[in-house]
Amino acid sequence: MGSVQVDGLIKKYNDVTALKNVNIDIKEGEFFALLGPSGCGKTTTMRCIAGFENPTAGNIYINNKVVNKIPANKRNCGMVFQSYALFPHYNVFENVAYGLTVRDFNTGSFGKKVSSFARLMSKRLAKPTKEIEKKVMEVLEYVELGHLAERGVNELSGGQQQRVALARALVLEPSVLLMDEPLSNLDKKLRNTMRTTIRRIQQEVGITTIFVTHDQEEAMSMADRVAVMKEGEIIQNATPTELYSNPSSAFVADFVGSSNIFDGEVVKSTKQETVVKINEWTLKSTHTTDKNEVKVLIRPEGIDIASENSLVAEGNVLEGKVILHTYLGPNIRYDVKVGELEFSIEHVFVPGEPILTSGETVKVSVDPERVLLL
Repeated sequence: MGSVQVDGLIKKYNDVTALKNVNIDIKEGEFFALLGPSGCGKTTTMRCIAGFENPTAGNIYINNKVVNKIPANKRNCGMVFQSYALFPHYNVFENVAYGLTVRDFNTGSFGKKVSSFARLMSKRLAKPTKEIEKKVMEVLEYVELGHLAERGVNELSGGQQQRVALARALVLEPSVLLMDEPLSNLDKKLRNTMRTTIRRIQQEVGITTIFVTHDQEEAMSMADRVAVMKEGEIIQNATPTELYSNPSSAFVADFVGSSNIFDGEVVKSTKQETVVKINEWTLKSTHTTDKNEVKVLIRPEGIDIASENSLVAEGNVLEGKVILHTYLGPNIRYDVKVGELEFSIEHVFVPGEPILTSGETVKVSVDPERVLLL
């Protein structure tokens, strides 16, 4: 398996700077996600690592070796594309065996070159070697597709095609596995299933994996670490729990999970607490800051809500009105207006508990520890 380092990576297209001094250090066996909106530079970063793009400046290391001038086919990286890029005229076995056949043609003995050339021209001219057949069937069994080896790829479901693409990359035993939004073409339920499958395989094989996505749920549920990108720069690089609990900026807080973010003014600050004013309201926070103006972040699940005559948890208690409720199964999302402020609140649904309705007066409470200052 391989480590990956990206040092001062810059990529320009004429007058457009797509990447601005990107720095990444990925450990062997780590599952690392590049997360961000469209156009932020995450796919360009991956393409530079893969060798499909040449950096304008900076170095890329794989296993502590600079690979800038090494062509893509010699970097020992496996690639799973967003479109899967399967050969429609090949069956499952032939798609997975293709890379091994090409490798034999490029690096094998004269006999292997002749045999592999014949297989590339037509499967009727030569059969795969026993070595290739064994490797292909082993990896197909690993992704639970051994029974579909002879099936055409156009006869497969989206999830099965995705696993064929993954098997084709893994069969070459690459140092690094690169995955460019491979789940974006699947429906939500299948995406959830494939997340588990990919993560299981990655952990069992122990392969270093770089995963590009714009879906924060994918990144947070699969990766060991996540780099959030914006306009060609990495804004924060941390574990999923650190990103969610301690975002470095309002952009990260808003992109990773749901958020209530307000402009606030610090009116009092001690070592124990900070008092911040938002419009006509003041809130206490156990977090300290040296700023006079801050962004106040409160996650929806960090707010307690109750009807007007009920008790709520101790903390910052405000009174407001429900303007909308949305039933989500295990949770109910309430939109509550407090003066000019509007809070989004995630409330655990308890069967039999009445659902608060639009126009109803309610109390909301926020623990000072859940009031983050950015």
